[in-house]
Amino acid sequence: MVTPVRIDFVSDVSCPWCVIGLRSLETALERIGPELAPEFHFQPFELNPGMGREGQDITEHITEKYGSTPEQQEQSRAMIRQRGADVGFTFAMDKRSRIYNTFDAHRLLHWAEETGRQKDLKHALFEAYFTNGEDPSSHDTLLRAAEKVGLDLIAAQDVLESDRFAEEVRTLESFWQQHGINSVPAVIVNQRHLISGGQPPELFEQALRQIVAEQAEN
Repeated sequence: MVTPVRIDFVSDVSCPWCVIGLRSLETALERIGPELAPEFHFQPFELNPGMGREGQDITEHITEKYGSTPEQQEQSRAMIRQRGADVGFTFAMDKRSRIYNTFDAHRLLHWAEETGRQKDLKHALFEAYFTNGEDPSSHDTLLRAAEKVGLDLIAAQDVLESDRFAEEVRTLESFWQQHGINSVPAVIVNQRHLISGGQPPELFEQALRQIVAEQAEN
């Protein structure tokens, strides 16, 4: 018997813990196997909605936002690199020197849901920024990612060169914030159960099995 599971994954493409969380969640689903049929919906969250197009030096930004020292930031980067490696993702920190605006990336992801390629595009955007050091606010970067996952390039360009889905993305961002989501990743299972943070696969697996077991009892 296959159990359908809705997964709303609230995240930002410039969030390293969102990469770790998604990879860990996918690993957990692989371990559980075909008894679960996950239906992913990637929901928008901007860590820096006021960020200008030119972006900001990432060390400067993190110091201003969190008050952390360069030494603390290096320790954090080392931990992120290791956690990424544990789930098969490469964080090339030396290539990622700036933080950028991600609103257009969220508009493109919203459109991609209509095509069934939203998760593929999410992975491509994570790789573009965190592995290749590309600018996720750049339309060239976004179009390369769209083309890589087989999306219609002309249609993607039409989305980016207009303001399509801007209202929808802002409405969704407001919805999740009003429902208490103020940090990401946030994983909402079956619109009821919240799992916060870039948890390891074991925790996601345990939580999913428990949710499904409770669902079966009811």
